[in-house]
Amino acid sequence: MTVPFREATIDLDAIADNVRHFRRLTGVEVIAVVKANAYGHGAAASAVAALAGGATRLGVAEIPEALELRRQGVHAPIMAWLHAPGERFEQAAAENIELGISSFDQLEAASVVASVDRPVAVHLKFETGLSRNGIAPADWGRVLAEAARLERIGRLRVVGLFSHLSNTSLDDDRAALSKFEEGVAAAASSGIRPEIRHIAATAAAIEHAEMRLDAVRVGVGIYGLSPFDDRSSAQLGLRPAMTLRSAVAAVRRVPAGTGVSYGYDHRTERDTTLVLVPLGYADGVPRQASGKLPVSIGGRRFTNVGRIAMDQFVVDVGDTPVSIGDEVVLFGDPTLGLPSAADWADAAGTINYEIVTRIGARVPRRAS
Repeated sequence: MTVPFREATIDLDAIADNVRHFRRLTGVEVIAVVKANAYGHGAAASAVAALAGGATRLGVAEIPEALELRRQGVHAPIMAWLHAPGERFEQAAAENIELGISSFDQLEAASVVASVDRPVAVHLKFETGLSRNGIAPADWGRVLAEAARLERIGRLRVVGLFSHLSNTSLDDDRAALSKFEEGVAAAASSGIRPEIRHIAATAAAIEHAEMRLDAVRVGVGIYGLSPFDDRSSAQLGLRPAMTLRSAVAAVRRVPAGTGVSYGYDHRTERDTTLVLVPLGYADGVPRQASGKLPVSIGGRRFTNVGRIAMDQFVVDVGDTPVSIGDEVVLFGDPTLGLPSAADWADAAGTINYEIVTRIGARVPRRAS
């Protein structure tokens, strides 16, 4: 079998199964978050797999992401919640994209592109303590009154009310939920009764039944990754969907004292074999993990040596026989004995979300 030069294989069945797991666990609607190219997994294919697993809505950050899904033939409800200043919503309205609304100005912009026979679907976002986007509590009355008026005259349809949690502590998240419930009550007083309320993402969907409400927005979890430092994917009943592979591009036997990669941060301590892996930080391999990055070659785990470069890095395999073209698994499902995205995150001092999301465009994605 020819080993790919660079390739991320995406297990679409794992994505579907992970969504099914969240449906069983939570008992509520699952909004599958496929922003940022589905956390690096490929947005359209991941969206279709998530829908097959029982997701009823898709979530993206930006309207262009939603429009691209429409161009790829995805017709399910899609919600987009992060908008540029002065964003105009004509295309979104034409493609039935549901808009997350975080200000009075965004509400007005949505109403401008609506018509009586084609109201724009919106989710009103309350700011509940994360200090990012969202309607500030001081503005709730004004925005809710206008949203109710626009809904009465048929220009808008308030599909949802939502917010985000900080995942700082249970007390912090409960305080955010309490603030959100104030917003929901204020909306009801204005005559707004949405189809769904949603505040929980992956972590809260797993941990806190009281925060599941009518729907959960699941991102990293549907790709089989744990949002927790102290629990693995397997412990949560999830299966990682991405496996990053490459092939050994060069093999070099070197004497003790040989410098490796830029700056000679590493010099070999003995005669050894160095192999070259043709991925680098241009492909999303974190440079800050230099000298700590685990990979699997021939079923054995090794750690890179020297600085990770833009297109390649070096692994010291000692006296292990390795040939050009041998498969290198950079990360995958740890239950199969492979390094995980979490292992890479630990090596880089970051989170597994970033590891998979940053895998670059020149790494082909292949459904498996």
